[in-house]
This record gives sequence, structure tokens and C-alpha cells, in this order.
Amino acid sequence: MFGKILIANRGEIALRILRACKEMGIKTVAVYSTADVDAKYVKLADESVCIGPPNSRESYLNIPAIISAAEVTDSEAIHPGYGFLSENASFADRVEKSGFVFIGPRAESILLMGDKVSAKRAMIAAGVPCVPGSEGELPDDPREIVKIARQVGYPVIIKAAGGGGGRGMRVVHTEAALVNAVAMTKNEAGTAFNNPAVYMEKFLENPRHIEIQILADEHKNAVWLGERDCSMQRRHQKVIEEAPAPNIPRRLIERIGERCAEACRKIGYRGAGTFEFLYENGEFYFIEMNTRVQVEHPVTEMITGVDIVQEQIRIAAGQKLRFRQRDIEFRGHAMECRINAEDPFKFVPSPGPIKNWHAPGGPGVRVDSHVYSGYNVPPHYDSMIAKVITYGEDRKQAMARMRQALAELVVDGIKTNTALHRELMEDARFVEGGTSIHYLENKLETRVK
Repeated sequence: MFGKILIANRGEIALRILRACKEMGIKTVAVYSTADVDAKYVKLADESVCIGPPNSRESYLNIPAIISAAEVTDSEAIHPGYGFLSENASFADRVEKSGFVFIGPRAESILLMGDKVSAKRAMIAAGVPCVPGSEGELPDDPREIVKIARQVGYPVIIKAAGGGGGRGMRVVHTEAALVNAVAMTKNEAGTAFNNPAVYMEKFLENPRHIEIQILADEHKNAVWLGERDCSMQRRHQKVIEEAPAPNIPRRLIERIGERCAEACRKIGYRGAGTFEFLYENGEFYFIEMNTRVQVEHPVTEMITGVDIVQEQIRIAAGQKLRFRQRDIEFRGHAMECRINAEDPFKFVPSPGPIKNWHAPGGPGVRVDSHVYSGYNVPPHYDSMIAKVITYGEDRKQAMARMRQALAELVVDGIKTNTALHRELMEDARFVEGGTSIHYLENKLETRVK
């Protein structure tokens, strides 16, 4: 096992990784920008190194600075968390070539799954169902593009091969708009991702967003840890997640879970990962794989009892998985609300000092957050300041506990989206379970009008 790990991230995930390391008896190194000098995890780490100014490109995305910090602190491994460099194959390769262990998959796995075209091709070969669409990158010939769209059937969605986070996508409803939409998406993809390749898929009208969490070691052992429903989204950004997904037959979940685990064995995947699917009319359609720990991993931990971050570390150290699929038990229900520093109605970011912070508590309540009374939320990074997670024997109890937790949460000095979460916990359709990825957007449009 490692003696010291450098945490190449910030915010709540940096604290989450630090806690996992402390529990395992591993020393920690926190890196930070000048904007995060007063962060809780910087004070709690065994060592801390400033790696640059607030701008992410000069700090949290500064590969030479992070490698240097690992060298001067004699770290043995680097945990990238999520976001920033977590799915950067060049970073993973640089870490390994510099003599450290990257706590995540190999660079070639990140490359394979980071390109949506190659990922889809690999999943088809592994027997994982995919959304009907082009077999690969769209050709330059407009006639061929039109031909493919006719075979797929309108509406279609044009996606950037190197895209992510809801960017690089365009829905096309008519043949007249197709060629121009492809050209525009190519231009955007080239600018945003330095990769102009795009592909086409059937646009599903009213799907849900379902994820399968997996763990796989370098010895070809792989397990799936159940599913998460992440359909409550705004602009492709998740707002609420829960596990298990309500109102989906268990046999369908088990079948897709086994296919995901088998796919990991076939491609030689190592580490934690998440297969993301659209689910509609009883069918799952693969859309992408995230080769890192997810923001919403706590809901899976709550229903399985598996510490995903600690398992990431053990796998990176070369250890075999400590359990088989038959050992995984799913109990109860868990929910997570992402608390963002933003206006709950206009969604304008609201950075600044938190005058008073009070986290909720009680049975089945977990709060993952790096903030405290007096903490200044910097304007330079993602607006998420906390995750409120609740667990219950069933969905009804988990939701009741979430309502109470949100009522107890106090964040004075800045605006947060807590009011939106409270509203959603009383929403009849959400209470029923099984809303689509478009539900929240439609609800917000209606509210504005």
C-alpha cells in the first residue's frame, strides 16, 4: 500500500479523498491555488503545496506544477478526483512516466473511452447496447450524411467525438437543417476539444439517464455496484441523483450490469468507472463511460457499503478486488442533492463569504462539503459547495430525510439552489419517480412563464 498520496484536486472531492486516505493510514499532500489557501483540506493534509494562481490553467490544470509537487513531497501516487485532469490521458501517462502511480485507469483506457466514437465501437464489440446511429465519425460527403440520417430516422443528434459535460451537441429535426448543423458542430468541436470529429445518433425523445458503477482490477476481476438515476438535470448538468433507479425492472438492471462488468474485462479496464445510459421503453442505450470517480458516488456507497475511493486506491496499488459479484448486497435507497452557490431561480453564480454554515444531521444523513462559517467561495471554479446525501430503508424514507435535511441546512451570506431542491422534493412527478432528463428543464420553463 502507498505511504503517501498527492490529491490533485480541490473542493469537496479533495476532502473526500483525504478522509479515505487517513482511514487507511496513508499520508496526504494537498495542492492548492492561491484562491484556496484557506481551504479545510489544505489545513488537514499532512503536507500542502501551492501550485499557482487562481486560474485553473496555471494551477489545477498545470501538469508540470503537480508533478513537481509530487516530487518534492516524495509522494508515491496521485489521485485526480473528478474534473480537471481526471480524464486526461496525457496527464495519466506523464504521472506514470515520472515514477508515480496514477490512481485511475491506464492512459490507453482513458483515450479509448474519452473519444465517443471509439468508445461506442468498443462497447458494440463487447455486447453493450448503444443508441442507433452512425458506425463512426461522420463523412465529409453531405449526401452520405443525409443517407445515414434517413437510415437512423429523425430527430437525430450530432455529437462531438471528444465532447463532454453537455457541450458539442446539436439536435436536428429536419433534413433541411442537417448538413448545416453538422458543419456547425464540427466547428464548435474543433474549437472546444481540438477534435472536429462528430458522429450521429438517434435522438431519444423522453429518456432517463441511468448509470452503472463498476470497479475493476488489473487482474481481470470486475464487479458492478448497482445503478444510479441521474435524470434530474438542467442543461445536461445533474442536480439530483439517487440509487437504485425507481420503477425499472430488476432483471433489466442485472442484465445491463453484467454486460458492463464483462466489457471491463474485455477492454482490460482498471479502476472505478461509470457506464452512462439513456433508458427508454425498457431499453438501455450506452452514451459514454466516465473513467473516474463520479460526483454522485456517495449514493452507491450508501446502498452497498463499499467505499469507492478506498477501492480505487487499493486497485491502483495492484491489489485484487476484495469481493465478487455475489458478495455485493443492495440495501435501501439513497439520494443526493448538489448544493450550488447560485441563485435558485436565475442560476447566476453567487461566490463570496459564507457568514454562517450549518450542516444537517440525524439518522441516514451525510454531508460531503469543504465549506465552513467564514469560508470564502471563490469565483474561479465550479459552483458546487456541498452534497447532501440521505439514506433510508426505502425511497419514501430517503426522501423524507432529505426534506428534513434541506430544512436544517443553513448557508448565510451567499445564494444557493437549496430552495429549488426543496421544491423538487415536493414535486408530485418526482415523488412518483421515473422522470425523464427533460423534466426539470420543462418545469423551469413553465415556472418562468
